[in-house]
Amino acid sequence: MSNTSTLLIIAGLFLTGGVFSFWKQKQSKGVIAVLAIGAVMCLSAGLMRL
Repeated sequence: MSNTSTLLIIAGLFLTGGVFSFWKQKQSKGVIAVLAIGAVMCLSAGLMRL
């Protein structure tokens, strides 16, 4: 497991937490969508680098 994949997975999990937090705060759907897309991209990139 390389450092890059670990950092990408951690960043994806952090952004996923932000998505849930913003969802609970009833933020705008556009902000939540952008955060969710970023989270999915980080997680998928991290998993593909494994």
